Amino acid sequence: MRVTAEEIKKEAKALAPEILRDRRRLHQCPEVGTELPATCAYIRQRLDEMGIPWQDCGGELPEKMTEDYLTAGFPRMERATGLTALIGRGEPCILLRADMDALPIREENHLPFRSSGTCSHMCGHDSHAAMLLGAARILKAHENQLTGTVKLMFQPGEETGAGARLMVEAGVLEHPRPQAAFALHVQSVEETGTACCAFGVNSASLDTFILKIRGRGGHSSQPQLCVDPLMILNQVYGAVNLLAAREADPASMVTLTCGVAKGGTAVNIIPDEAELHIGLRTLDPAAAAHLTRRIPELIHHYVKAWGGEYELTAFHTPCTSSDPELCSRLLPHVREITGPERVKKIPPMTGTEDFGYVTEQIPGMFLFLGAGKPGNAPLHSPRMVLDESVLPIGAAIYANLALQWLCDMAKREGGDQ
Repeated sequence: MRVTAEEIKKEAKALAPEILRDRRRLHQCPEVGTELPATCAYIRQRLDEMGIPWQDCGGELPEKMTEDYLTAGFPRMERATGLTALIGRGEPCILLRADMDALPIREENHLPFRSSGTCSHMCGHDSHAAMLLGAARILKAHENQLTGTVKLMFQPGEETGAGARLMVEAGVLEHPRPQAAFALHVQSVEETGTACCAFGVNSASLDTFILKIRGRGGHSSQPQLCVDPLMILNQVYGAVNLLAAREADPASMVTLTCGVAKGGTAVNIIPDEAELHIGLRTLDPAAAAHLTRRIPELIHHYVKAWGGEYELTAFHTPCTSSDPELCSRLLPHVREITGPERVKKIPPMTGTEDFGYVTEQIPGMFLFLGAGKPGNAPLHSPRMVLDESVLPIGAAIYANLALQWLCDMAKREGGDQ
């Protein structure tokens, strides 16, 4: 017998205190990056209590990646501590993803459960993990009614832009392979309980270039004896900023920002080194492919033209896409939880979300879930606060989508089971 959305909503509401406890517990132990030992230990414990088998999914980071992240200013990361868990059995399979890493921001709220260290969950990933744990509780209670498998993906390192990539490389999309994937993200500036989705490209790609220029320092009165890395930096800065204006289609969304430019210690000293960090975002994969080829070319020619040397470290996070056909199947089941008037289509966001590593491989849907109201402090603000009444709503959306998608797939394959 098919479980109804109303039943799911009632069960999620009954679980609200439990989901709230999970969220607050995770909020008080924020961890940054791909290595989240305390967070993963808590989620393993909760899955054990529910009788849900889990597996670690991540492993050792390549040494170059560890060094590249250090270059970019992240703390040292040597492992990816993702988790997967299975509920049900057989085909088909749907993946539900929650990220669980925090930000290197000191929280400036006065909540009784606020984090007190130098990092905090100001992007709401603690709520995602708590909502997925709540959904896991509901799905486990109905495991004998599942017509397939639900795979849970608890992901580290979303804020690094590569946590999903590391889990994909570690096999999260295999054994069993999902035929669909779903993720959501809270929004503190949207009315609680509203659900927003962009069909097609959902978020911008992000390409980051960390450029270290080596010149030859000396006295500012004898520039002919020096190779000035700050002058080279200035040339590169101007050249790459012209790319978006001169070589990108004006119809495509492209932003290019040099967010870090540094070097030197005194006005009368030409330094040995300078550093420039370049960030490129676009909603157009073709523009990204062109510009990520051209930026290193310009860097090479400008640095070499002025006699310098350089090291270039690059990071890529693809666009996240919501498959239109999958959205047309799943959004009715979102409406069953939120009410039809609270679901809307929106333009793609210009921020970046690394769920794109999953949607490159299989059809997926990404949803924004309102957890506040307009005028609130936005995500990544040290004063961001979520409306915790959203927690059972998110858990119900996760659970209902999985249950109903599996039932719909069973119908398509030969009758209601």
